[in-house]
Amino acid sequence: MLQWIRLALGAALIALVMPAQAQGALEKSKVHIAVGGKAAFYYLPLTIAEQLGYFKAEGLDVTISDFAGGSQSLRAVVGGSADVVSGAYEHTINMQAKNQILQCFALMGRAPQLSVGIASARAAAYKSPKDLKGLKIGVSAPGSSTNMLVNHMLATAGLKPTDVSIVGVGTTVGAIAAMKSGQIDAISNTDPIMTKLEQDGTVKIIADTRTLKGTEQVFGGPMPAACLYAPIAFVRNNPNTAQALTNAIVRADKWLQRASPQDILKTVPESYLLGDKALYLFAFSKVREAFSPDGFIADAGPKTTLKVLPGFNPEVKPSEIKLELTYTNEFVKKANAKYK
Repeated sequence: MLQWIRLALGAALIALVMPAQAQGALEKSKVHIAVGGKAAFYYLPLTIAEQLGYFKAEGLDVTISDFAGGSQSLRAVVGGSADVVSGAYEHTINMQAKNQILQCFALMGRAPQLSVGIASARAAAYKSPKDLKGLKIGVSAPGSSTNMLVNHMLATAGLKPTDVSIVGVGTTVGAIAAMKSGQIDAISNTDPIMTKLEQDGTVKIIADTRTLKGTEQVFGGPMPAACLYAPIAFVRNNPNTAQALTNAIVRADKWLQRASPQDILKTVPESYLLGDKALYLFAFSKVREAFSPDGFIADAGPKTTLKVLPGFNPEVKPSEIKLELTYTNEFVKKANAKYK
């Protein structure tokens, strides 16, 4: 009888262990993610994955450090204080030009969700990006994707990044204060900050990538935005961990496609709402289509990015960039098979 019980227990243990083995043990269960402006809609899938326990469901113990902008979160990973960046895809190309290979493995945004606004008092005199010359322009952080959008606008007008003064203002209420107090003349930022400034009559929007159509108008094609990316060595050495992270993000991407406005309000931290639930939901409705529905990066997006970046970053030489190293859909395919 005792022998039979031992055999039964052994069989039960094997049954419990087999699924875990098939799924693959995590090489690294504790993961540090760096993000620049976590409260912005730009990174909403990250917040959803955190708030709904999707990382924990994959066996991950995730720590998220929030920085003022994407360039600072990038530095955290390059410097070794974080493992993964929740940031803009274009950094993978910019860094490859510096001989550092970073790879995006889960997409959160299929459009940048950024917009540029000029102070309403200056709006009547603004005709084209040429009129930005000499202005003080607020961005989340120098070198971030908000800064890159400004640089792209300047390049289309034959101007250089040095023709304006860039001021880091973050992505929270400090950015609103900087604009309203006249510390800056124009601002490039994320939502809900930009919708708040627009509704209050503080700015007039002069470039808008919060929709797929607007992104096409600004960049001439699709532009992948927020994603999880990391040094390619991390991705290759920790495939099961990368898969778990991707599973959580893809699950969050899909949740956002189905979520009601009330679902959003119940899930995000109160501090994200800027004290105005109606404004937050209105801003969400403006950017909703910019979220990736499934985490995949379509090949056209990286190609557009590679065309845009050399216009203001001479270090990026298209003939020397290996786009296939900057992103992979390997983990997203498996995640979509798991979460349909």
